[in-house]
Amino acid sequence: MKLGFIGAGNMGGAIVKGYIASGAGDAKSVAVFDKDAEKLTAFAAETGVTAAESVRALARMSDVIVLAVKPNNFEEVLPELAAAPLGDRIAISMAAGVSIAYIEGFLGDNSKIIRIMPNTPAMVGAGMTAVSRNARVDDAEFEKALGIFASVGRAEPVDEALMHAVTGVSGSGPAYAYMFIDALAKGAAAEGMDAAQARIFAAQAVLGAAKMVLETGIDPLTLRQNVCSPGGTTIEAVNVLLRNGFEDNVIEAMRACIDKSKRLAK
Repeated sequence: MKLGFIGAGNMGGAIVKGYIASGAGDAKSVAVFDKDAEKLTAFAAETGVTAAESVRALARMSDVIVLAVKPNNFEEVLPELAAAPLGDRIAISMAAGVSIAYIEGFLGDNSKIIRIMPNTPAMVGAGMTAVSRNARVDDAEFEKALGIFASVGRAEPVDEALMHAVTGVSGSGPAYAYMFIDALAKGAAAEGMDAAQARIFAAQAVLGAAKMVLETGIDPLTLRQNVCSPGGTTIEAVNVLLRNGFEDNVIEAMRACIDKSKRLAK
């Protein structure tokens, strides 16, 4: 299977690198186009992928085409892709707020379209990707798409109507986690720990907690309670977070993210 990526930015680049690193495909099976020729040349040299000279050229050499550009570039890119033409090729969009129906308006009602919401930990094989499809994508094709993104972490099918929620929880979620890790590390550094070492301790604590949730199947509330011995140290910290509205603040932040996603919807 030949993959084509339109855009070599942070998210597209993360998926390309993660896909190759996972062994699911090699660099020779991936082509990339970016309108920034200097960036494209550097990315191709770094990864070994094929640099395509245009959107049309990329389409001709690809079975699956991933649109890894910002939403405001779609009105420029989609007409070029429609002129390729696509035939039985599958177009995969990762743009927040851009609906399958909007893309069909450019590529046609008979086009095969998948919409995803990934996140940047795909670069290290720990991504989370939500995947939706239109009616033209059959089960076998959808399974192949899920496999692409499962190779760089986890991939789950979702109803397209849930994409705004996905944006808030996993699409943008790493940013919230980075803030938490940074705060933990700064707290430890303030007590005398070396800053670099504090970052390792904080990041590993978050990584381990996440693995506990995913691998034990125990709900996060129970896991939290298991750590909080009565009269112990952890409960003191948890009580401060609760008093200061930690959970409400996170949910409010997510709602702001989701509302922005809805305002961007096309």
